[in-house]
Formats: sequence, C-alpha cells, structure tokens
Amino acid sequence: MSVVILTGASDGIGAELARQLAHQEGASLQLVLAARSADKLEAVAQACRAQGATVLVRPTDVGVEAECRALVADTLSHFGRLDTLVNNAGMSAHALLEDVPDMAWCEQLMRINLWGSAWTTHAALPALKASRGRIVAVSSLAGLVGVPGRTAYSATKFAMNGFFESLRVEMQPHGVSVTIAYPGVVATDIRYRGFNAQGQAAGQSGLDERGAMSVETCARLIREGMARRDRDIVMSAKGKLGRWMKLIAPSLVDRLALAALQRDVRPH
Repeated sequence: MSVVILTGASDGIGAELARQLAHQEGASLQLVLAARSADKLEAVAQACRAQGATVLVRPTDVGVEAECRALVADTLSHFGRLDTLVNNAGMSAHALLEDVPDMAWCEQLMRINLWGSAWTTHAALPALKASRGRIVAVSSLAGLVGVPGRTAYSATKFAMNGFFESLRVEMQPHGVSVTIAYPGVVATDIRYRGFNAQGQAAGQSGLDERGAMSVETCARLIREGMARRDRDIVMSAKGKLGRWMKLIAPSLVDRLALAALQRDVRPH
C-alpha cells in the first residue's frame, strides 16, 4: 500500500493528478486529498474511490501553519505511514509592481505558495524518512525565469525552488527523493482566480495562452516524473530552452519573457 498526501486537490492539476494516481494504482493507493473546499474534494474523492483507492478528504488551508501540521498528523493517525507528499496547492497573481497600492496580498501569496509547502513538508519529514519516501513540489516556469507582471508570483516560486533544492541534498542520505515540477501555461482556472494588483480575484489571465498545455498532460508528466523520482520535471521545449538560454543569453530571455504577456491585456 502507498499513502499519498496531495494538496491543492480540489480542481485543476491536483484533481487530475489524484484521478490519474487512482486509475494507475487502484486498491493499492491510500490517498489524502487536501484543499479548502470540502465539496470539491469530495467530488474528486468519489472519482478516485471508483477506481478502488481508499481516500481521506481533509479540508485544509495551507496558508495556516496549524492546518498544514494537522493534515500530516491526521494522515499518520488514519493510515499509520506516509510515502509521498505532493505540494501542489498554490495561488497565482498577475500585477505590475508599480500598479500595486498595498503589498499585503503579496505576503499572503508567499504564505500559500512557499510556507504552505514548507510547513507541510517539515511536519512530514520524520514519516517520509521512515518510508524512504518522495517529496514533490509543483513550482512553475515563473520560478526559473522572471516574468514581467508576475513579480510577486515569481518571487514565491523562486523561493520555493531554493527551499526544495536545498532540502533535496539534505534528504539524500535518508533515501528521500525531492522532485520539482515546472509547469508553464496550463489550461486551468487558477490564473483567473489569482490576485490582481488590488489583491482581488483577477478574473482574467495576463499571459499569452496560445498553446496552453492540457491539465491531463501536465498531471501525467508529474505522475510519471515522481514515479521515476526525477530531480526536475520541465514540461515543454520552450521551458527547457529558456532554462539554458537564461545562462548564455539572459537579455534575450528578458525580451521573450516580455513577449509572453498578452499584448492587449495589461496586468492589473
């Protein structure tokens, strides 16, 4: 049996990853689904149970440290072990820094995207070391290359990458793998619910979304990469190229990043 905690599991990448894991592993999977919406989690749980998985629905706000730690404690109380932690919960944001009147929401964004993953991972470390398990962090290409109009979001993802890259080395002697996934533009609703300059739901995307990756493909690439215990999952040719071009032609990457903004939509 394999016990997996999956945060941000109520929709988008997390929900699809849960369904794919249940389809792949069936009755051998014990799955803990975490997000803020109990109703949405239960709908995902029903689909996973139909594939034979045992599912625990655990409503959780990863922006609150006590809830992150309680998530892990409840998982261990219920299943007695933990094999994989997937830190997928996150929030998007689109705003030019000069348009932001109050940066309080930027701090909240960091709590969700960085600290939610850090608190949950810290609580899970003893159990993961005991099982020689896996840690997965769903980051973003915006954490590899700074994107204009995403100063706050990129900051949270760069911080997340640094945290998990450092942890990867710390965990090597314990047999615990750390995989970082870097989705680009994926066809989910997260980009519409993300913060705008005023800290409200944006209601629109500030990115050029032509050629957006399907959520099914994104989840499959994460599922396959975590099964192999890959170090990194960079999902697109553009992402792989951009990662190396940043080292050898950074000015060109800056221009390409600017072009990624929709020409007819100013982030706000």
